[in-house]
Amino acid sequence: MQRKKAGKLNGADHFVPLSTQAVAILRELYALTGAGKHVFPSVRGDVRPMSDGTLAAAYKLMGVVSETATPHGWRATARTLAVEKLGIPVEIVEMQLAHDARDVHGRAYYRTQWLDQRRDLMQRWADCLDELRAKPES
Repeated sequence: MQRKKAGKLNGADHFVPLSTQAVAILRELYALTGAGKHVFPSVRGDVRPMSDGTLAAAYKLMGVVSETATPHGWRATARTLAVEKLGIPVEIVEMQLAHDARDVHGRAYYRTQWLDQRRDLMQRWADCLDELRAKPES
């Protein structure tokens, strides 16, 4: 989530609807992580979550160079495909990504959560990823 630490600690909650596929994966992970504080804990202990550096190192071990893909780049990819391929309104996608309204008045008066629409977005996104994974490589 892109929010300063103070905002994460003291800001409003950001609800993240999950697809059925994501819930299934989290249930499988529970066998490994148990009731720990983090689903993906740091390699140094359960006090902190896994860092983006750990994900970048995993990419490197898999032979994925940063010019090809980065862990953070998936946010931009998801945003682009959700709007262009799935036809999801940009406001819904921006809310799901926890992006703030750009202007002061928008932040002050913009309080909708669009949970039903975001739940639909996440399910359609997961289904889209499943379809892409099922396609044979050309």
